Amino acid sequence: MTVDRDGAAAAAAGMAAAGTDAAGMAAAPAAGPRLLTGSPIAAEIRTGLTADFAAFKTRWGYAPTLAIVLVGADAPSAVYLQQILRTCQKVGVEGRLVEIGTHATADDVCNEIETLNADPAVAGIIVQMPLPAHIPLRTIVDAIDPAKDIDGIHPLNAGLLALGYEGFLPATAHAAVEILKRSGIPLEGRRAVVVGRSNVVGKPAALLLLREHATVTICHSRTVDLARQVRDAEIVIVAAGRPGLITGEMLRPGAVVVDVGINVREGRIVGDVDAASAAPVVSAIAPVPGGVGPLTNAILLTHLMRAARNQAEGRVALGSRSMVPTLPMESMP
Repeated sequence: MTVDRDGAAAAAAGMAAAGTDAAGMAAAPAAGPRLLTGSPIAAEIRTGLTADFAAFKTRWGYAPTLAIVLVGADAPSAVYLQQILRTCQKVGVEGRLVEIGTHATADDVCNEIETLNADPAVAGIIVQMPLPAHIPLRTIVDAIDPAKDIDGIHPLNAGLLALGYEGFLPATAHAAVEILKRSGIPLEGRRAVVVGRSNVVGKPAALLLLREHATVTICHSRTVDLARQVRDAEIVIVAAGRPGLITGEMLRPGAVVVDVGINVREGRIVGDVDAASAAPVVSAIAPVPGGVGPLTNAILLTHLMRAARNQAEGRVALGSRSMVPTLPMESMP
């Protein structure tokens, strides 16, 4: 299910709002950069999802369930997961929090996941990270049914993304690129830099930018002269987990920045971009908080909708066999 519904109209409105030039990029406005906020986009997506899930329930006789596996008692994770559960309620989805004790073994966690895999009402499964140190991440990731892996962490979905097929995408990376598209920021032909190479944000965000025909460089902790790489970029996505890593003097005038970092500094949530020094330089920025974060949960539920449809239709066509969507994209030169 695509969420890019407003297409050319959004692009025209976004370019006008950002003061874009004939080449499609913008100078930083005197009044400060345009803020790319996720909440209005998320609200629009949720409205569509409410209708979609109601129609699903009417057709199939049940509301699909999102299962969230939490290993250990992590307070910040619990707060975040409660936000997801509230979003589920808003759109008519059953949210199920599966809490497993800190001292559980990898087998204990895998057994819970296998139970969820086998439950036909459960359309999507996410496992909250990080896991306790004694539980191997790969073991848990491999246990998730790829057809229910709506956050795109299973190797099969990661491979589909890399090869240009339609698997499930990591929701945060998807949201980081979607906020640019839905805000009318031109991507085709633009030079983009992604700072961070994690499997859940940096790498998939880079691949999604390539799908939009941007020219992409991935930077990381070993990059030599990070400032030079960033200064060349018209689009910058930052997901490094280091507060204030990217400063205004590192950015190209008129660049568009998406800050995905979530850090706590002096009791405040801040991103990976030093917002105060970036503001006079950039033309638009997805800030922290208020940018990608509000959009991520809505994006995740679009993945759940698609998974639920695939599974329900797959059961009709092939009995109880699970199906993974692998629709090829158009060939890309």
